[in-house]
Amino acid sequence: MIFSTFKGYLGWSQKSASTTLTFIKMKKLAICLMLAFTGFAYAQDNLAQATIQGVLQGNQGQVIALAEAFSEEQYDWRPTEGVNSVREALLHIAGGNYFLASKMGFAPPENVDMMGLSAITGKENVIATLKQSNEFVLEKIMEVETAKLSEEVDFGFAKMNMLGGLLAMMEHNGEHKGQLIAYARSNGVVPPWSK
Repeated sequence: MIFSTFKGYLGWSQKSASTTLTFIKMKKLAICLMLAFTGFAYAQDNLAQATIQGVLQGNQGQVIALAEAFSEEQYDWRPTEGVNSVREALLHIAGGNYFLASKMGFAPPENVDMMGLSAITGKENVIATLKQSNEFVLEKIMEVETAKLSEEVDFGFAKMNMLGGLLAMMEHNGEHKGQLIAYARSNGVVPPWSK
């Protein structure tokens, strides 16, 4: 009795304690939902870039695996005269990465000589060059602002929006991955991921 009077004196009751706890829980829930929504909004804001980056990274990994599976001697192999060799196809991918990114406003790193890419020889050097270009474009994809995806860009071979340019990067890599699979099979090289 004295305790219940004391609780009443302080304005505390079982009902008000329950209401206070419910309010605190709702406040915490609201904060968690706001944080989750902010993260979701950011993820949605970069959804196209992140998706393209993920698919491209998978393709790039397979191209590197193929590049490593060819022997040093096979780097000069070509299916017929006038068609890129294995080495030239790999360096063409690297050059394409830099070219497409440059048209979207991302200049190649200072240590990259665009005009000298085709002169690179040796399996290790070619793979290192390709890896560097892959890392460069993967980084730059995420620097493209969502608001700029619809901006028109003149790529020389076509005018398209920035999103089209990102898709062209992905498609170009995939196109030459297919070429290199055919080259590999023609030389008895099994693509590592299909063993």
